Amino acid sequence: MNAPPPPGWYPDQADPRYVRWWDGRQWTPHVQPAQPVQQQHPAAQRNDASAIEMAMGGTGDAASVQHQVQQRAGVGGTIAGGGGTLFTEPVLVINQKAKLIEMANEYAVYDQHGRQLGSVMQVGQSGAQKALRLLTKLDSMMTVTLEIRDNTGRPVLVLTRPATMWKGTVHVQRPDQSPVGDIKLANVWGKARFDFEVNGQRIGGMRAENLRAWDIKILDHADTEIGQISKTWQGLAKAAFTTADNYVLQIHRPLQDPLLSMVVASALTVDTILSQNQS
Repeated sequence: MNAPPPPGWYPDQADPRYVRWWDGRQWTPHVQPAQPVQQQHPAAQRNDASAIEMAMGGTGDAASVQHQVQQRAGVGGTIAGGGGTLFTEPVLVINQKAKLIEMANEYAVYDQHGRQLGSVMQVGQSGAQKALRLLTKLDSMMTVTLEIRDNTGRPVLVLTRPATMWKGTVHVQRPDQSPVGDIKLANVWGKARFDFEVNGQRIGGMRAENLRAWDIKILDHADTEIGQISKTWQGLAKAAFTTADNYVLQIHRPLQDPLLSMVVASALTVDTILSQNQS
């Protein structure tokens, strides 16, 4: 018997305009337009709006990422441990791709040494949603879906913020659509607070330490601090002309699922989650 093909994007048998992600064992629900997608490192994958987005440089080289971790996020030296994946490193660096015109959210994720571990890509946008994003701010009230991908481009978590006038919940799922939990807005006014809920039970959450959410504590079910998210300055040019943001996540101790997946999901998509309390 021939071995199955390796994970990758392959022509969708149902619609030749698209390619579908094969995870090495089965077809997944994840599809993308066929033309712009290439079977390569996620940092090189382009979204189907990239032709008009006018990117301003990359998301950071190894030296700049290390400076970001140690100088701007205040991480004291190299943190020991780490297994080289999104779920095993004690420090994750989340840098948004800066664009003069942004049609889809796009981030690169690094370890503390500047090695890329994965990416975050917005998927599933309709033509109407892209037009609204280009011309207005009304797309913020529409459904947003983000895929967290490993360094092979394989989705490992999917986050969905449903379309609503009051954005109170982000759903976290596995790529096979099995639920992990929900990230729920816990307050209306003041410093942003969010709870991690699994099967209706609170297992932790996030608490902003200031109104602009530059520093965020990550807590367990007993409100003990288990991590920290720090927003980092990325330079005058990008700050002045784009809305791209950079963050550093520090995890203070080893975590188990589902709390680990909820922490990684919230940190890697913090911009989308924080926008809930701005409606």
